[in-house]
Amino acid sequence: MNFELSNGVRIPAVGLGTWQSTGDDVYRAVRHALDAGYRHIDDAAAYENEEVVGRAIADSGLPRSEVFLTTKIWNDVADAEGTRRAVEESLERLGTDYVDLLLMHWPGEYPRNAAVYKGMEEAFNTGRARAIGLSNCAIHHIDALLRTAAIPPVVNQVECHVTVQNHRLQRYCAEKGIRLQAYAPLMSRKVRWILENDTLRDIGAAYGKTPTQAAIRWLLERGIVALPKSVTPSRIEENFDVFDFSLSGDDMARIRRLNTGAKLFFDPDNIDFGFPIED
Repeated sequence: MNFELSNGVRIPAVGLGTWQSTGDDVYRAVRHALDAGYRHIDDAAAYENEEVVGRAIADSGLPRSEVFLTTKIWNDVADAEGTRRAVEESLERLGTDYVDLLLMHWPGEYPRNAAVYKGMEEAFNTGRARAIGLSNCAIHHIDALLRTAAIPPVVNQVECHVTVQNHRLQRYCAEKGIRLQAYAPLMSRKVRWILENDTLRDIGAAYGKTPTQAAIRWLLERGIVALPKSVTPSRIEENFDVFDFSLSGDDMARIRRLNTGAKLFFDPDNIDFGFPIED
């Protein structure tokens, strides 16, 4: 299953997240995911595993054109020239001459975002990225960026799961031609909440599926790309086995009522890591 981005690039609806996966674990996870049918790997410079991820993709034997690969520009990059260097360094570590999607990992001050994005536009124009976009951006960050962007972003990757559903953000992004991607789609360290939730258990059981599969399918029904992370082979397979059923309107509404807005990860307006801290 693929979605089409606003620039015509097709993106697989489910990808393997690789945050906090390193060494042999991430190598085996990527290899197993590709063997299991995944064709989408989500990575970032800050994950410090690009070299291993790139080697796993190369060792899979799949043509590079068959694997949708994402990386991200980290917060210590502050201008277009720094972005150019960061892109080249990521490509070298990944062992490829292009990525399918290049994202700005976190938003900083508006001028910095505009400068970094300019460098990302150059990566797009020179073929080093087939698509460019954002991550962790709220509406006000996107509004500001669109005032200077020559190439509209096609993706915004954000924390999104059954208790942080981002309906307003999704509507805004859709109006701008931006597709949401969901990181932590299974609530990361709080996955047990999904496994033990009566609503998700009941819905999953009705389709012969697990609560986590129901949670991923709910995202796909909304047109959101899901990026579950795992290094466990059985869970990697389970997270991908979500294409043979669809949720009913009633089931979608039941999950909608689980929304609380309680985030597990950082507020994009209150992060210091990687950014220069000013008094």
